[in-house]
Order: sequence, then structure tokens, then C-alpha cells
Amino acid sequence: MIIKDEIFGELEYEFGWSRVMTIDFFGNEIEIDLMIDGEEDGQFDEGQYIVYQSVMKHWNDLQQDLLNSILTYYAQKRNELGFDTELNENYPVVETTDQILKMISLDGIVVPYEDIFEERHIGVLFNCTWDTENGLGLRLLNEKVTEVGYQDVAI
Repeated sequence: MIIKDEIFGELEYEFGWSRVMTIDFFGNEIEIDLMIDGEEDGQFDEGQYIVYQSVMKHWNDLQQDLLNSILTYYAQKRNELGFDTELNENYPVVETTDQILKMISLDGIVVPYEDIFEERHIGVLFNCTWDTENGLGLRLLNEKVTEVGYQDVAI
């Protein structure tokens, strides 16, 4: 089933609503998946529209915050796994956001139901070179990164 939503655009339903969208990520136009939680009737919560529009409005400013949070997470993960003292080709030394940017690719944005948290929340999904199986997910509350982990933190 396909619907045209005024805010989200043309969406297809398959266990949730989604579409491929083009977005600027650090100067590159890329295609990602936009996934919106919703029932088959195509009715979305007002909060879902609000958070999506807010993130899109602030997207250019948010990108650096996303990158800084990923760099911090990567350093912590590398330390936890002991790769700060032992060499591992999947976890090289990374000290700058430019280096981490080369190791990730934006994969999708998830707009969950609005009642999960009290704040506006949205998930951002990435693929990453150091964990191709679990990927990387960020949860944003009120347009601030509050959690970084495997992709499931963003869903």
C-alpha cells in the first residue's frame, strides 16, 4: 500500500511506513531510508511530524554533534575491547571526526511512535566499518544525542 503524506512524502507500507529519501550529509547528497512507525491506516502522531520537521530543520547543525558523539563512542568501544593497547585492523586509532567520517555511512532515520519518551525522539542509523553486523545507532531526544550504540538503540 502506498500513501502520499503531506510531511513525510510518498510512503510504502510493509510492517511500517518507509521511503527512500535524499539528504545532504557533510556536503554529499545521499539516499537513505526514512522509516516511520505507524499502523496500516497511515495515521501518524502529531509528535512524529514535529520531531521529523525539527530534525530536518536543524539537520546541518546536528551533523557535527552526531559525528562528535560517534567519535566518543568509538573511542570508548575500542578501549572496552582492549584495542587501545592491542592492534586490531577493524578498530584503528582514530582521533578526528574527519577520520571517523570515512568509517561510517548514513543509512536511515527512524521516526518512532511519539509516546515512547516524553521528549521529541528520533533515531539515526549508520553502517560502520568496525561492526558491520550490528551497525551504529544514535537516539536523539529534543535534537540532542542521548545514546549511541548498535542500530537497535535508534529503533
